[in-house]
Amino acid sequence: MDIGEIVLAIISPILEFISPMVPGETFPYFFTMELFQRALISAIIVTIVAGLMGSFLLIRNLALIGDGLAHVSFGGVAVAIVLGAASPLWYAMLFSVVAAILIYEMQARELLTGDASIAIFLTGMLALGLVMLRVWGGGITSDIHSYLFGNILLIDSASFNLIIYNSMLVVVCLALIHPILLASTVDPMAARVQGLPVREVGLLFSVLTAAVVVSMVQVVGTLLVTALLVTPAATAQFFGRSFRSCLIWTQIFGLLSVLLGLYLSAESDTGSGTMIALVAALIFAIVAVYHAVIKPRLNPSRN
Repeated sequence: MDIGEIVLAIISPILEFISPMVPGETFPYFFTMELFQRALISAIIVTIVAGLMGSFLLIRNLALIGDGLAHVSFGGVAVAIVLGAASPLWYAMLFSVVAAILIYEMQARELLTGDASIAIFLTGMLALGLVMLRVWGGGITSDIHSYLFGNILLIDSASFNLIIYNSMLVVVCLALIHPILLASTVDPMAARVQGLPVREVGLLFSVLTAAVVVSMVQVVGTLLVTALLVTPAATAQFFGRSFRSCLIWTQIFGLLSVLLGLYLSAESDTGSGTMIALVAALIFAIVAVYHAVIKPRLNPSRN
């Protein structure tokens, strides 16, 4: 029994117990059928891990790297499809990890700024994938469309296992390195003087980001990764007064975006990834308008 089957065996009874209370005509299937349960569990796991990673990315001013690595992962998916590989996500993982290491090294060695290197990889690998698919892969098929914009119902057992393993790796590593990450973010020079392995931790953090991005590909698609990686974390900053509170609010907004997005996509028969991204953006817009316009009028004495 693999890790995915173990997780399903543990969580399926809980989902089936909740299913009678779930609204809608189609959405309850996510709580009763194995295919839909796997999709729902994957979305929740990815959202939790993306929220943790996104909070660190924002305070380190690396929000763009998630989008860049997502486009790189699409290049890996395209190569895998052209070669006829059984599991394209493993190719996406390889391409993303290599790109993350190269981007970090170019930035650390001051060969290029972080934004410039990310932009080069983003456009280059996306173009490579599209050209390969057009010439050798039969063009943009429905399967390719699902990798671009997400389709959680296409998450098979192998992808489910990869998502779980990646998520476990990221959570464990973040728990171990988060003090050094925070210290190097606040004052990198002081962290180096104290003998902290700033360079090694930064490199590991880049690799972990690649792992998270690949896990998100089938949930929201390579073009919409920032919907879960950055948007909930950005929304949380309106409420959080500390890094820990921002982490909590990020999980709240992320899970709300995913559950509401899945519900709306299931009931309206739209793409899951696009609806999740839209809901996350709308939540951010509502919160931003409240803090910028409504809240000052409710508390005029604080202006």
